[in-house]
Amino acid sequence: MSNLVAAAAVFLAIHLFISGTTVRDRLVAAMGEKPYMGAFSLLSIVVLVWMAMAFNQAGAAPGSEADPYLYDLGVGARHAAPLVVMIAFLLGVPGLFTPNPTSVNREGLAGKAGVVRGVLRITRHPFLWGVALWSADHLTTNGDMAAVIFFGTFFLLAIFGTVSIDAKRKRKLGPAWDAFAAETSNVPFGAILSGRNRFSVREYFDWRFAVALALFVALLFAHVHIFGVSPFA
Repeated sequence: MSNLVAAAAVFLAIHLFISGTTVRDRLVAAMGEKPYMGAFSLLSIVVLVWMAMAFNQAGAAPGSEADPYLYDLGVGARHAAPLVVMIAFLLGVPGLFTPNPTSVNREGLAGKAGVVRGVLRITRHPFLWGVALWSADHLTTNGDMAAVIFFGTFFLLAIFGTVSIDAKRKRKLGPAWDAFAAETSNVPFGAILSGRNRFSVREYFDWRFAVALALFVALLFAHVHIFGVSPFA
């Protein structure tokens, strides 16, 4: 379990205390943007593999003395799981395919007309909110210590990552970012409910939605074969 804790701590640290702070700015100034991005991406992959391997080892026997259950939210949480994960897919997957100033190397889109469309009307961080919902669902359905550490890491990174990216983009883009942020919201539906934007059925229910739904259905029925656990209660 200590190996998983160490991996999770490093994974959070490199994203929240390097990537999202002025430390990143100093590293980019010293190394250049592309070398920094290459080094950071490689480090992230290495730590992610380390964390996944540590989780597989620590969570081999949930409920045992080495991996005790911390809570059990009951069968209701497990019944709700497919619906929550579907919503996560319908936010996260379209977010991957929608041009977005919060994405890597897409900062230049900030402030341009017509950028805020589709899923960006719901939130300017659709992928991270998708990850947050996915990880929150796995936290409610898996109460053993290893799962709490593993999925809790992704949940914390997704939630705090939205704030970190906003701060990073504001430092770099200034007024262009302010214009984009004024039309959007971090919290899903915040801009729509406050009257700063509106939901567009035509923009959202396009091919991106179809891809997200297809991927969700495919993973739903393949989950037990890939991960050895059924997503159905």
